[in-house]
Amino acid sequence: MNANDLIYCIALELIPKIGSVNAKKLVAYFGSAEGVFRASRRELEQIPGIGLATAHEVANQQVLPQAEAEIRVMERYGIKALYYTDPDYPERLRQCDDGPLVLFVRGNNLNLNADKVISVVGTRKATAYGIEICKTLIADLAKHGHKPMVVSGLAYGIDIAAHRAALQYGMPTVGVLAHGLDKVYPAAHKTTAQEMIANGGLVSDFTSAAEFDRKHFLKRNRIIAGMSDATIVVESASKGGALVTAEIANSYNREVLAVPGNVGAPYSKGCLDLIKTHRAAMIENAEDLERALNWDVSKPTQPKLPLINIDELNETEQKIMQHLQQKGEDSLDFIAIQTGLAVSVVLPALLNLEFCGLVVSKPGKVFRVA
Repeated sequence: MNANDLIYCIALELIPKIGSVNAKKLVAYFGSAEGVFRASRRELEQIPGIGLATAHEVANQQVLPQAEAEIRVMERYGIKALYYTDPDYPERLRQCDDGPLVLFVRGNNLNLNADKVISVVGTRKATAYGIEICKTLIADLAKHGHKPMVVSGLAYGIDIAAHRAALQYGMPTVGVLAHGLDKVYPAAHKTTAQEMIANGGLVSDFTSAAEFDRKHFLKRNRIIAGMSDATIVVESASKGGALVTAEIANSYNREVLAVPGNVGAPYSKGCLDLIKTHRAAMIENAEDLERALNWDVSKPTQPKLPLINIDELNETEQKIMQHLQQKGEDSLDFIAIQTGLAVSVVLPALLNLEFCGLVVSKPGKVFRVA
């Protein structure tokens, strides 16, 4: 797409309240985005669903200068725009009626049409249980020889846990943002976002001029669901963005899976409701996802875990490793007692040791030296 065509495509998405469905409808009627802007107001008004207000906005062409400014921002930050007919545009998202006319992307060697794509979503107020499940599920996929592209929203809680676990196991991971790609929100995740650009990337259908707004997060969720073969909900309260993403995925006839949690726990209620009402299948491990998506499991391979020298561990991790090397294996509670550390300190340390390949978890919260 040349620069002139791109200006019109971006401008069309910038028209207030037009929406992706109507934007693509206009392109279909007039043959191109440029054709839409060359149409008369009378011609525009005759298109079903467009209305007088939208026709007026298009005819005034006030968005064209904004589109030109956006291209300058894109050049500055290395952002690429994918038109919905572009071969690099995610095919799964193209199948969705409300997929964006233009998708903005940042990333090195980013393949949005990978053979396997999953989204992992959940509450921003993730518990230790939720983060542990999120990480172990990604680890289990790697152990079964799968390296799907992992999509999430780069938010606090489950989202960032999914992105970081994917990076840990060499899986490409994509963050779908609810604002322009010239910035990263939350700022605390900027370092992770940079790592993702090197092994995956960031995508958005918002321009740099878009203001931060909670309603943008809900709009963003359709891209998370639309890009993926399956959406996995790890933890959610009875209401929240993760459940919205699950509902959208169901509307797209995509697989939805939910991790069961403790009955009565506030951030397990959403997942349990999805399972009880048959809006999601239950997932506990990689095998559940393999069955749901009919993945070929004939040649499982073991992931190559990074080698970490014990001297590189912090004091807490070294103390736990020394105990396990003496005992061979031990339960979480006894590790805490024997090391004199609180369980809340021991558990995240054990998870990190497991991801480093130094510790293996067993049923019943038992851990042993790898």
